[in-house]
Amino acid sequence: MTDSDLVVVHTFFNRQEAEMAKSALDAAEIDAYVRSDDGGGMETGLWAGNGVQVIVREEDLATAREILDLPAKSAE
Repeated sequence: MTDSDLVVVHTFFNRQEAEMAKSALDAAEIDAYVRSDDGGGMETGLWAGNGVQVIVREEDLATAREILDLPAKSAE
C-alpha cells in the first residue's frame, strides 16, 4: 500500500475519539489507522493544532464515512 492509497476519513479533537472510530471501522472489517503528531506518544500535546486523523484506504472511504456518520441506536 502506498501513501497515495490512504485518505483521511475524519479528524478528531482527541485520540480517544479517534480510537473509538477506528474500533467501529475495525468491527466493519475496514482497515483504519490513527495518525497524530505526538512525538511517538511522548509529547501528547503536539497534535492539538492538527487534530487526530483516522485514515483508511481510498476504496473504503465512502463506506467508512457511512459507518462513522450513523446515529447511535437505542438498545431498547
